[in-house]
Amino acid sequence: MRDETGRVGSDVVDGHPVEGSPPEFHIPVMVQEVVEGLITDPSGIYVDCTFGEGGHTLEILKRIAGHGGKVIGIDKDLEILRYAEKRLKPFEGSFELFHGPFSNVDLILRGLKVRAAHGVLFDLGVSSYQLDAEQRGFSFDKEGPLDMRMDLQSPRKAEDAVNGLKEAELEKILRAYGEEPFSRSIAKQIVLRRPILSTLELVEAVRAGIPVKVRQKMRKHFATRTFQAFRIHVNRELEELENGLAKSLQILCQGGRIVTVSFHSLEDRIVKNFFRDHSTKEGSGSGLKIITKKPLVPSEEEVYRNRRARSAKLRIAETL
Repeated sequence: MRDETGRVGSDVVDGHPVEGSPPEFHIPVMVQEVVEGLITDPSGIYVDCTFGEGGHTLEILKRIAGHGGKVIGIDKDLEILRYAEKRLKPFEGSFELFHGPFSNVDLILRGLKVRAAHGVLFDLGVSSYQLDAEQRGFSFDKEGPLDMRMDLQSPRKAEDAVNGLKEAELEKILRAYGEEPFSRSIAKQIVLRRPILSTLELVEAVRAGIPVKVRQKMRKHFATRTFQAFRIHVNRELEELENGLAKSLQILCQGGRIVTVSFHSLEDRIVKNFFRDHSTKEGSGSGLKIITKKPLVPSEEEVYRNRRARSAKLRIAETL
């Protein structure tokens, strides 16, 4: 395991040794569509920018390992990288894992003396392990600290924003990153109830900020947008995505693919606009050819098997 500079990482996360394994691995979303859309050369180099629990990488390796292909996995979450590395043991030598933000993908490839990659994958959002681990603070269903950091070595926690920002700043975060229509009243309730130190305390503040009749008609949990907003803010997810997409164009070979799986409109809009802004008609020079004119979505069967897949949208573009 290495960090983005190529140094070997330790088995310590947030001051504690990493031990054991997650109770259940994350089910990768639209895995067949991802693999089919990403791999153009089984002997090529592929970058999984959001390695997570390694589900997509595992399927990619099954297709390319016997042909000399290789996967470079990147993730901010050192804890889950350690767990997931064990899954790939049969493919040792065909992958390398790095701890760090995927916006450093160009530095990582440079350190490996890799001139170009054949494909880059972004499976955005939060892994099942992160959601299910109470101590990580991503879930509004479980009591836990207000953390929400994907990188436990980062100093920024959700608790700092919730308790430290002004009401107007909180409202802006909820509106911009959660698209929350009740951002003003929720921000007001947060300020009134400070200090808020746990996930369920934040849920109660959200509950108080949304009218009862509105909450009763909601299809999703009423705190979904608020938790999404603080998670995006803490991890700078949208900025990271924009930077990662831009770096992808720098590292891909001609005919290389960018594959993205997004789970909410903010992410999908960034990807859609990036593909559009960099698209070029075939034969007219460098740029992107959009493979998916409309995003692919999971089948009804997949959504039935994996409820977390229901909002997924997959987009693919190819360098010219």
